[in-house]
Order: sequence, then structure tokens, then C-alpha cells
Amino acid sequence: MHKCDSNFREIENEWITMSDGCKLAAKIWLPENANDHPVPAILEYIPYRKRDFKAVRDSMIHRYFAQRGYASVRVDMRGSGDSEGVLKDEYLPQELQDGLETLKWIASRPWCTGNIGMMGISWGGFNALQIASIGSPYLKAIITVSSSDDRYTDDVHYMGGCMLTDNLSWASTMFSYNSLPPDPAIVGNKWKEMWLERLEGSGLWLKKWLQHQRKDEYWKHASIAENYDAISCPVFAVSGWTDGYSNTVFRLMENLRVPRKALIGGWGHKYPNLGGGDQGIDFLNEAVIWWDRWLKGIDNNVTDEPMLRLWMQDSVSPLIPKGPGRWIAENSWPSKNIEQRTFLLSPGRIHLHKTNIKNEITTIKSPLSVGLFAGKWYSYSESTDLPHDQNEEDGGALVFDTPELKEDIEILGCPQVELELKSDKPIAMIALRLNDLCREGTSTRITYGLLNLTHRNGHETPSALEIENCYRVTIKMNDVAQNLPAGNKIRLAISTSYWPFAWPSPEPASLTIKSGGRLILPVRQKSELDDNLRTIGESVSAEPVKTTLLAPAKREWTVQHNLATNEVKQQIINNDALLKLDQIDLEIGKETTEIYSYINNNYNTVRGEVESTRTLKRGDWNVKTITRTVLTSTPTGFQIRATLDAYLGDVRIFSQSWDELIPRDMI
Repeated sequence: MHKCDSNFREIENEWITMSDGCKLAAKIWLPENANDHPVPAILEYIPYRKRDFKAVRDSMIHRYFAQRGYASVRVDMRGSGDSEGVLKDEYLPQELQDGLETLKWIASRPWCTGNIGMMGISWGGFNALQIASIGSPYLKAIITVSSSDDRYTDDVHYMGGCMLTDNLSWASTMFSYNSLPPDPAIVGNKWKEMWLERLEGSGLWLKKWLQHQRKDEYWKHASIAENYDAISCPVFAVSGWTDGYSNTVFRLMENLRVPRKALIGGWGHKYPNLGGGDQGIDFLNEAVIWWDRWLKGIDNNVTDEPMLRLWMQDSVSPLIPKGPGRWIAENSWPSKNIEQRTFLLSPGRIHLHKTNIKNEITTIKSPLSVGLFAGKWYSYSESTDLPHDQNEEDGGALVFDTPELKEDIEILGCPQVELELKSDKPIAMIALRLNDLCREGTSTRITYGLLNLTHRNGHETPSALEIENCYRVTIKMNDVAQNLPAGNKIRLAISTSYWPFAWPSPEPASLTIKSGGRLILPVRQKSELDDNLRTIGESVSAEPVKTTLLAPAKREWTVQHNLATNEVKQQIINNDALLKLDQIDLEIGKETTEIYSYINNNYNTVRGEVESTRTLKRGDWNVKTITRTVLTSTPTGFQIRATLDAYLGDVRIFSQSWDELIPRDMI
């Protein structure tokens, strides 16, 4: 454990003026003697409101760094929180330019040595990579958590050329965030003017994202995979297996040419010190070790450790919200310790040994119910939104099983499937799931992959399928570390829909698949490195700001099938606890409901709806915003209907609605 000095002070707000005059709001945690003895700084630069909705989490992290000899700076991006301006989209050039100017400002402070690190999860992890790729003389190292190097292939919007419904969910999250005002206690009397400017100017982000359904220049911008060599500072990349962003870690380790390090554990879309279940680790101490090496120049042997540290997951029932396993290590990626082992497919079977396969065909046309128990693309609660027992899904899929395994198989990396198939529709999708069939009868999803078959040759120039023409396709699944024990079976499940995880094709498609397909597993041999890893302790954070609980959080995930109307509905309730931040006497609340539905297995009835309510209250100052977004589709287009209502007390001071039709582009 790194030495802790509890003497630090907090600057609740300080203004950073950009070159165009826009002021960004920063909260700063400083070691007490930093003005006399300058220290390195750590920047987290995100749009998630330092003053209220992230105040508890921020205090646990940034106080920790200040206690260990770092200036820790949390900045609200332009148009968010208490900062001026309007936030109009993710990762815009203005955002990155502001980030560079913020680094320069921090480096010029009397309490800073001029050495700065950037750290962030999700958005903050993205822009840490992006700003590192632009380059700043002050940015000496980054820690990127749950982020992506490729905004099209590995982000919340699209996967395998299929549109994720988390595209709708995430757009709605930012719709809700962007509807909130700054705090009058920080910005003064201009708060309402700033609020109205945001309400009128932020726009409907979902429309923008749906206007780019293939990998074009919009997505290539700020995707550092377009030029890994642009990054010249050390990178510590972190993710969790139940998150959607683990693939990026492996690509960064393979393609970067700077000092780099990887950590993937069993948690979801959270900082690892806040990981759910039994998976929380002393991540902040790991961060300080990294910062000590690259910001303070301390030779602490961090560069002598294995490049990758990964949680090898053990077999477990999907009904148990725990992730048993052990830590493993690899010195490089790709690893010479991994063999790509090929298994042949025939109807219903995965053959563990070489065999002659008969020329047979199987056909699948899945119901829309396949996917109702898939969970979310990125898990935020690590309980309700994880995939359920896959036996619930397999009735609408083609399944291929191995015999009972005679010995353990340990895989690490990206499983792939090669198939020869044809479609009866010009646009079709395929979803693959790799499952661990436990001896007790449950089925746990290990990993999965999606492919829009019009994207079979790439995501930039999709092309329609020719009816009944035969195609050879390769579908990659997400990287995974998994031990498959003797006595269990491996199942490959193939479906033509995965709703509501991904938006379905324009109309139901039937796929005919030839026998002789191949399942390729990255089989790992156990390594001596695994036995000599430094111990990572349990989660430690700084003391959070004091709060009063006014109402508990509520997390629910239900699936309903109304047999009278044949309507199927998945409903997700994700309400945060209603809290009062005691020090600033501010009540904050967020309630969100997502509903995904269809009727009679009719693709034209597929519907996604997200409604969020956020509240801020201090004395007589009482703000509430309600955002609602509904997404439907026809074979030719997507229909967005959205509303935004903002209230000051009982008076609605702003209301806007949208009704947008966007053509489908082979999706």
C-alpha cells in the first residue's frame, strides 16, 4: 500500500478560461503543501457533473490521489455541469482542443511540476487516448478504463455492423444529462440563461448516430486505431469481462509501441475499486504505482511486471452473481502461449477430434425472443443486467455441443467461427453465443459475436446478399479468459436475431448453413508467470463526501409475455438512490425506465422506449427534467420520436419534441 498523507485541501470550483473565452469549471484536490512543493497532476475530464451526480464517486478517487502526493483535477467539459457552452456530441474537435488547453493551464499552476496524467472511465478513457494521440508536452502517461480505440466497431453504438439498442439507451442517458442546469451557487445569476442555452442547443444525438450506419469519417474521427503510432506516452489500459470494452485492451497491447500495461477483471462498466460482487480490487493503489513511475520518475519495477494481468474465469452457474477464478499473466500480446485450435461443426455437434463430416445443411429462422435474456452490452449493475441462463435462449437457435470434456480447456483471446451459408433475404444478421454447459444443467454465456451479413467484407462499403448465393463468412466473438472444466460441455448457439440486444434486420431472414463449419478457440497453456504475480489487495478508496439517503436505489429487469395480445416486453428500471449532498445541501435524483417490445413476432412492431427524470433541489430552488425517446422501424427507415420537458418548480419553462425519419442503410 502506498503511503497516505491525509493533509490535503479541496478547491470546490476554479475557472479555466479557454482561448475563445469559454470558462470550464474545475474541482481540485491538492496536497496541503503543494504551493511550496509542486506535485504532478492527474486530470479527469468528462461531462458527468462534478458538483452533483458524480460527487460521491469523485471524492473517493480524487481525495485518494491527493492523499498520496498528487494534485487531482476534475473538469466539467464545455456545456456540462457548471462549465459554460453547449455540448453537442461526443469527442468533437472542440472537446479535444479544450482538453489540450486544460493540460496547459494545469501545467502553469504554481502547485504543478508540469507532469500530468489523464485518467478516465468510458468517456474519460476515450478522450485520454484521443488527447494522447494528438500529443501534449505536459501529458506524460494515461490510464484508460473501459474505452475504445475504434468508435464504430467497439463502442456502444454498433457491433459487427449491427445497431446495438444501447445506442438508444446511451443517447437517452446523454439527452437526460444535457438537460440539466449549472448550479446557481457556482455560476451565479446567469444559471438560467446557461440552462436555456443548453436545452435549445444540445440537440438529439441519437439522430446524428443513426445518420452514420456504416464506418465512415464520422466514426474514424477520434478513433485512435486509425493511427496507433500517434500515441507517444505510456498507456495503462483497464476493463472488465462483463463490460463491452474488453476487446480494446488487447488491440492496444498489440499495436501500441510505447510502455503499456493491461488489467482485465471480472467486473463491469465501473472503476475496478468499485467493481461489483467479489471483484473489487485495490485499483487506486495500482494507479498510484503507475503514476509514481511516469509522473514522479520513481523506479518501482512496474515495467518489469508482465504486460497483461487478466482474470481467468472459472465455470459458474449464471444464476450465481459471482465470478470465481484466478489471476493470470502474459508478457506480450499476441501470446506465444496460445494455440488456435480448430473444431469442426456438424448438425448438433462440435467435434473435439478430427472426423469425416457428411455434407448436410441446417436452417435457422429465429423468433425475436432470442436475446431477451442477453443482458446489456455493457453491464452497469453487475446483477440484473448480466446474461441469464442461456437455456432460455437456445430454443430459437441452432445449437452445436461437444461431448463432455475429458480435461479442462482454458481459452484466452478471441474465439472465431467460420461458416458457409446462404440467406433468403438481402439483409440478414447472425448472432453467435459460446456457452458453458454445466453438469447441473444450466448454460452460462462465455462470449458472443454479431455480424450484419451485408458487412461481411468490411464496415465501410456493405453490400446486399444475393438470394440463395453461398457465402463464406468469419464471425469474431469478444475476447475472453475462461476455464472450461472436465465434465462440462461447450455449446455454440447460432440465431438470426438477438433482440433487444441488437436491432433486428428489416425483415425475418432464414439462413441455411452447411456442415463443416469451424469453431476456432484460442487455447492457452498454463504459465509459470501466473504463480509469481504480485498480490492486489481488496478495494480501498478515500472517504466519500457525506450524504443523506432519502430513498434507496431500485434495479429491476423483467420480461413479460401477454398471451392475450401476444405482446412481449422487456422492462428495465434503473433508478439511482435519492441523495442529499450534505455539504452543499443539494438533493439529487435520477429515475430511468427502458422498455423494449414487439407483438406477434412482427419485425414492424419492434419498439424501444427510454424515459428519464432528473431532479435537483436546494431550498426553494427545484429543478426537474423529463426526457423520453421512442425508436421504431420499418423495413426502410428508423423513426425517432422524442420529447424534452424542463420544470422550475411547478412551471414548465421549456418543451421541445422531435419526429425524425432516417433511412436504413443495409442495417
